[in-house]
Amino acid sequence: MAQVDLAKRRRIMQRSMKLGHCICDPRRCCPCDVFKQDGICPCAGEKPKPVAAGEVKLLKMVHNAGCASKIAPTDLEAVLQRLPAVNDPAVLSGMPAGDDAGIYRLTDDLCLVQTVDVMTPCVDDAYTFGRICAANCLSDVYAMGGVPRTALSVLAFPSDSLDTEIIYQMTRGAMDVFAQADVALIGGHSIKDEEIMLGFAITGTVAAASAVRHETARCGDVIVLTKPLGTGVLGFCRQIGRPGGDEKAQAESMATLNRAAAEAMNEVGASACTDVTGFGLFGHLISLCRHSGVTAQIYADRLPAFDGAIEALAGGVVPGAIERNTEYVGDDLSTADGVPEAAVLLGYDAQTSGGLMICVPAERHEKLLAALKARGTMAATIGKIVGKSDGKIVVTLAQQDASAAP
Repeated sequence: MAQVDLAKRRRIMQRSMKLGHCICDPRRCCPCDVFKQDGICPCAGEKPKPVAAGEVKLLKMVHNAGCASKIAPTDLEAVLQRLPAVNDPAVLSGMPAGDDAGIYRLTDDLCLVQTVDVMTPCVDDAYTFGRICAANCLSDVYAMGGVPRTALSVLAFPSDSLDTEIIYQMTRGAMDVFAQADVALIGGHSIKDEEIMLGFAITGTVAAASAVRHETARCGDVIVLTKPLGTGVLGFCRQIGRPGGDEKAQAESMATLNRAAAEAMNEVGASACTDVTGFGLFGHLISLCRHSGVTAQIYADRLPAFDGAIEALAGGVVPGAIERNTEYVGDDLSTADGVPEAAVLLGYDAQTSGGLMICVPAERHEKLLAALKARGTMAATIGKIVGKSDGKIVVTLAQQDASAAP
């Protein structure tokens, strides 16, 4: 701790005691517990010796890691449905569409694509977390077929107790990913908070005619996923001291841009798309199905997973985010006989910076797989759109469906 200014401490503590509340935190009385226990007066600007950046394990400092920190989709949707409509003819896609990003028309041909995402750490290393956070925030623009242009940062950080070197490392990691994406970080906002949070508001552009939405899936579409699942449950495993699989492989996947996948999708032409993040594959898919008015058939034995994810779920490691996502999907999902419970749980697992889930007409399916392969991007054919409905998911096994696409 730095040398204490006793005169300043006395002056401020006298003011606080007269008020009956600490002037830096009205929830506390004066002298506060921090002063009694540590001999530090936060109101006077006194701080404990910061914990060095290299000693901090970020996962130990958060309640819910990564995109699992999102508000439950059921609660969020209940609020959004009560809000007034935005009656602006330039808004081509906004809150009612439930899409990944908003689209705002500037001219006949040019539209803005805008999104914002904020998350807690999902790995221990600050630089890696910054990379993952940036890739995750850019993903919504890619899912709409857009090109991201600029970013604004949103940061919450306990600067009274942690070394601000962590802020530098997170921001540096994010900027390195933005450089890969040709995106400029042009500003931001920061606040003090007890939990670390980082996010970015992204602005991109897209031609009105080529925007890809998630309410336009069609019967007969084939569904392709571009990243493995399981980051949520494996991150939770590490939080509770259990084996969490290959952390490096998971981190690299999360830090990988969905840019190449979006380029392949745009080249081939997709019916609809969404990225897979905190609401899990089934949560994002049911939103797509409800807004498109269709039923999706998903092959549980085709879902790609990181090593250890299925084993953890089968062993009873079920994070709270899975429960919240299950409630959101509700009775709109049914499973066929023989489908393992762990595979269903995997579909509900909250992902951080997951892949794109692309719905493509069957006649373009092979072209999409080839375009993804040419760009070094994983492509798993996980199901298809099988009919009209008010939004349903049927989970089966590919071996039970003779018409399953390869």
